[in-house]
Amino acid sequence: MLPSLDVLRLPTTRVLLTTETFTSRVLPPVACYFVTAFLVLLPRTQPVRIALWPITTILALRAATSLDMCMGQPKLAFFNIDLQLSMVCIAARTFEWTVQTKPFIRAARSSTDAPKRNIVLDTIDLACNLRGCGWDWSKGLYIPPETHPTSSRLAFAKSVLVSCLKHLFLCGAIHSAVQSFSPDTFGSVDGGTIFDDSLPPHLRYLRSSIIATMCAFGIYSVLQAGYELTVFMCVLLFRQHPEQCPPSFDSPWRATSLREFWSRRWHQWFRRIFIFLGGKPFSLLFGGIGGVIGTFLASGVFHHLALLAIDPSSEMWRMLLPFGMMGTGVVIERAVAGIKTGGWIGWMWTMCWLMLWGNVMVDGWARAGMLGGSSVLDSATPVRQPIERLVRTFDKYLHTR
Repeated sequence: MLPSLDVLRLPTTRVLLTTETFTSRVLPPVACYFVTAFLVLLPRTQPVRIALWPITTILALRAATSLDMCMGQPKLAFFNIDLQLSMVCIAARTFEWTVQTKPFIRAARSSTDAPKRNIVLDTIDLACNLRGCGWDWSKGLYIPPETHPTSSRLAFAKSVLVSCLKHLFLCGAIHSAVQSFSPDTFGSVDGGTIFDDSLPPHLRYLRSSIIATMCAFGIYSVLQAGYELTVFMCVLLFRQHPEQCPPSFDSPWRATSLREFWSRRWHQWFRRIFIFLGGKPFSLLFGGIGGVIGTFLASGVFHHLALLAIDPSSEMWRMLLPFGMMGTGVVIERAVAGIKTGGWIGWMWTMCWLMLWGNVMVDGWARAGMLGGSSVLDSATPVRQPIERLVRTFDKYLHTR
């Protein structure tokens, strides 16, 4: 192979993260990503994008499979998940940009933006704007109402930072509680099932449902904290206007239908990717119902790829089944109640369906060892110990019933 093409060779083993490996493995696909984002804003650039996409994808695959972001520490394996999903997003988004025939248009700008188009700023915004806020390709996207003060950047940044710290603490507390249920199995990086066969069925599924619910709130908290930290830096350091950083979540626990939960209440960061890769192809083959199911199946594949970063032996059905059933639930809901789902009956239906298949979903994560990672409270012993004692006392109570 020519020396100039060595960068495209797929690795057989992972190497530790260093400045050199980060520069040689991560930066090339990121550079291709931004170049493609720039090109899709210009007319008559599709041939160049078509030629660039295979290179981008190979580089992204190489980065995802060759770099050990946790630096040999299994409890930090979530960094490998972040890397893998980032590279999947790069390959998926550049694929969509490659088949796009007309340039994207930034339809809405903040009140502080320059009135004239700045293609460099638009390129950066397109590359970093997963939801497509303000772009012509994000029609139908729901933007949650702002909950932080927007009177000034400083007031907004302070409020966001306080919220971020609250969610970080909540995430750490929940994570410690979940691990305390079974420190030697799913509470460790070795993984294990959340279904305890030593318990009778009603207590077994009560316990697993409590664990699944706690995991849902933990995921919400860590995603919210990560987004708020990013918003804080964008507004305070990069002088973005608060309206350029709208909220990602809208109180998911208040959803009164599955459709509302997944299309409005939960974050929409990967909405476009799932619709493009799953929804559109399946809708062409099977109509509207196929589009709904295909979108959720794409989400299942996406989450399976996340698990492969920490457990290459993870079984795909453990993600495809629960996410596919989320789509099935949306179809059933629409067929039975139309658009009138709501009220306390709608809330009960939504929470029960999420709980039922959430058990399967979280069990897949637990078996892969995802719940055994480190948390922000690992070194905060005075805070962590009371949580662990409380959970272990409750778990002991369940086993003595």
